[in-house]
Amino acid sequence: MDKASTAPAPDEVTSDASPPRSPAFMLLMAAFVGVVAGVGAWVFRLLIGFVHNAFFRGEFSVIYDANVYTPPNPWGLGVILVPVAGALLVAWLVKNFAPEAKGHGVPEVMDAIYYNEGRIRPRVALVKSLASAISIGSGASVGREGPIVQIGSAFGSTLGSLFPMAVSDRVTLIAAGAGAGIAATFNAPLGGIVFAVELLLVSINARNILLLTTATVVATRISHYLIGTSPSFFVPSLEIPNFSLLHNWGLAIFAALGVLMGLLSVAFIRGLYAMEALFDALPGNYYVRHALGMFCVGIMLYFLLEYTGHYHVQGVGYSTITEILQGGLSDPWFLLLLTALKLLATCLSLGSGASGGVFSPALFMGATGGAAFGHLSLILFPGLDIGVAAFAIAGMAAAVAGTTGAVLTAIIMLTEMTLDSSVTLGLVLTCAASYAVRKSIMHDSIYSMKLRARGHTVPEGLHAAILTSEQLQDLMRTDFTVVAAGQDIPEDVAFAIHTEQGDITAVSLPASVSRTKPGSMYALSSFVRESNAATASDTARHRVRYLLLSPQASPLAAVRGIWTSDAQLILVSRNPDQRRAEDIAGVITPEILAQVLSRDKSLS
Repeated sequence: MDKASTAPAPDEVTSDASPPRSPAFMLLMAAFVGVVAGVGAWVFRLLIGFVHNAFFRGEFSVIYDANVYTPPNPWGLGVILVPVAGALLVAWLVKNFAPEAKGHGVPEVMDAIYYNEGRIRPRVALVKSLASAISIGSGASVGREGPIVQIGSAFGSTLGSLFPMAVSDRVTLIAAGAGAGIAATFNAPLGGIVFAVELLLVSINARNILLLTTATVVATRISHYLIGTSPSFFVPSLEIPNFSLLHNWGLAIFAALGVLMGLLSVAFIRGLYAMEALFDALPGNYYVRHALGMFCVGIMLYFLLEYTGHYHVQGVGYSTITEILQGGLSDPWFLLLLTALKLLATCLSLGSGASGGVFSPALFMGATGGAAFGHLSLILFPGLDIGVAAFAIAGMAAAVAGTTGAVLTAIIMLTEMTLDSSVTLGLVLTCAASYAVRKSIMHDSIYSMKLRARGHTVPEGLHAAILTSEQLQDLMRTDFTVVAAGQDIPEDVAFAIHTEQGDITAVSLPASVSRTKPGSMYALSSFVRESNAATASDTARHRVRYLLLSPQASPLAAVRGIWTSDAQLILVSRNPDQRRAEDIAGVITPEILAQVLSRDKSLS
C-alpha cells in the first residue's frame, strides 16, 4: 500500500486504541509509580521546608516540622511581603511553564481522566512541586494533598505514554499515582486507596484494585523509610464516649456538628470560586492579582503574630490543629475567629492563583470549628461525657467529606492520621450529615465545581463503571455493507461503508438512523448532521464523520470520542490504525451509547 492510501480520510477522526497490557507488566508499572510517589512526597516536604526556612527565618535548611509553631521572623512588619514574594515566583512558574499547576490540582487530574484520555504533561510534576512548595512555604493557606496528587498522577500518565497502552490502563496508573501520593504524604495507605477509588477510578475491578494497592503499598513503605512512621497528628488517649441516649445526647450531638460542617463546606466552596471570579475580574495580569491576594494574607499573618504570638493560618496549619487535639486553644470564640480567618485566607490564596490543595485547609476549619462546637456544647450541657478533641476529629473528617464529596476517604484518613478509633461512630455520623447537607444545597463538590465551570461534567462512580465494564464488540451493530465508490447501496442495510481500492472513503446512513426521539434524555445522536449526498445513490442517506476504535475499547472511549471530536459514528475495527474496510467488525451509534448511559437512572 502506498503512502497516499494511508492518509486519513476527510471523514475520519483518529484515536488512541492500544490493546491492554499484561497484568505482570502493569504490576511493574504500578510499583514504579509507587516508588516515584514515595520519593516525591519526601522531596516535596524537603522543598517546603527549604522555602519556609528561607522566607520566614532567613536560613537555608530543609528541617521543618509543620506540627510545630514557626518562631517569630526577623523581618518585623516586612513579613507582610513574604507571601507576596512567593506569589511572584509562583506566577512566573505557572504562567511560563505549566498553567495546569495553578490551583488545587485534583480537578485537573479528573479532567485529564475524563476529557483527555489520561494525558498529563510530564513537566506538570516538576512545576507543581516547585510552585506548591513556594506557595506553602511562603505562607499561602493551602494544603499538600493537591500537589502530591497531581505529581503522582503526572508520572503515572507519563509512564502510560512512554509505553503504549489502553486508555483504561493509563487512567489506572494515574489513579494509582494519586493514591500512592496521598498514602505517602499522610501516612494513610488505606485512605490513599479509597481516595483513588472514590474520586479517580472510572471502574472498579480486581485488576485496577491490585495495581492501586501495589502502588500504595510501595509508596507507603518508602515513605516510612524516608519520612517515618509517626501519624500526622498525635492525640492523647481518648476515652470512648458514651453514646447512650439515656446518659447524654449521644450521637445526636455529632449529627448537629455534621449539619454545621455541611454549611461550612458550602461556604468554603462558594467562597473559593466567588473569590476566584473576583480576582479574574480585576484589572492587571496574573502577577498583580496574585500578589494582591497574598498581600492581604500577609496582613493577616502579621496581625495574628502580633496579637496571638503565632501565624496560625499560614501554610497547612498543622501546628494549630496539633495544639487543639492536645487540649490547647480552649476559647470557643477565638476558635470560631480562626475558622473564619482560615476560610478567608484560603479563598484569597487559591482565588488569586496560589498552587496547593484544599484538604489541609478543610482539616483546619473542621478542627477549629469542631473544637469550638465542643467547648460550647460542654458549657450548655455540662453532663456530656465527650472530650473536645473528639469533636475536633469529627469536625476535621466532616469538613473534608462535605467539601470534597469523598466521605469514606475522610473517615478512613482521619482514623489513620490520628491513630484513634474511639470516636469512629460519631465521626461516621458527622461525615454523613455534613455530606447530606452540602449535597442538598449544592450538587458539586469543590473539585467538580471547577470542572463544571469549564463545561465539563464528571460522572459518578456507578455509571463510570458501566461505561468501562463492557467492550464495544459486545454492543456493536453489524447491519452494514461495504460498497465501492459510486455503487448502489442495498435497501436492507443501515450503514454503507464506501471504499476505493479497499480503503474507507466515507460512511453513510439513512435518515431514519440519524433521527433522535423527541425528548430523549441523551440526544447524543444530535451530533449526526445532514450533508450533501456523495453520489446519486445516496439521496436518502447522509454522510457522517467516523471514529475508528478497537473491539476491546470501552463505551467510555466511544462517549469521549463523540463528545470531544466531530465524530458522529464509531466504526469498530480490528486494526484501528488502518482504514481498511476488511477490518470493520461493526458500528456503534450514538443511540447505543445513550442506552448504555441510561442504565443508570441517576444520570437523569
